[in-house]
Amino acid sequence: MNGKVIVITGALGALGKVVVEEARARGARVAAIDHAASQLPATPDHVELGGIDLTDTAQATAAIDKAAAHFGRLDALVNIAGGFVFETVADGDPKSWQRIYALNVMTALNASRAAIPHLTASSAARIVNIGAMGALQAGAGMGPYAASKAGVHRLTEALAAELKGKVTVNAVLPSIIDTAANRSSMPTADVSKWVKPKELADVILFLASDAASAVTGALLPVNGRV
Repeated sequence: MNGKVIVITGALGALGKVVVEEARARGARVAAIDHAASQLPATPDHVELGGIDLTDTAQATAAIDKAAAHFGRLDALVNIAGGFVFETVADGDPKSWQRIYALNVMTALNASRAAIPHLTASSAARIVNIGAMGALQAGAGMGPYAASKAGVHRLTEALAAELKGKVTVNAVLPSIIDTAANRSSMPTADVSKWVKPKELADVILFLASDAASAVTGALLPVNGRV
């Protein structure tokens, strides 16, 4: 990853922070985009773009263009921005489906569309999306989330076909990620079986690396020990 320019969305969240740290530790230059406010001043190797609503096409495009301008190019995009809701179909709110679709699918779509003109100028361009094992077969209460992540899976496949030979496009499909929020919501769970953020970051950064040049259109399960 040494010297590569990577845009990471959702970069100030639980998983995003770890991916940023790991990417920088491997020598990458990182543009960290998030809805939350920026926390650090820009440097030649790192820039944070906070307060960005990636569900808005114009904001997404402006942020990606600013990242490209800061570094002079883009080599990879990691779409981590997203959201989660747990509610049944009968008792839930249809607005939840619209909100989660926007957070999970439209953020990835808007960032990818904005990044494509920059990525196609790179000799080793990558897009990595975050899908979900839970989208392969949805359980009770998982309808909105699973449907939106299934959309991310199909987006990944379509982009991989459209950009073949120019940009590799893949998705990781984690099971439950070991985050503070998940521990709080599932206090009796056996967290030893969950995927650690660093484990997932390692897979994401592999797909963003030169070593994954022959992999595109893959939906890669990251199951932890479940």
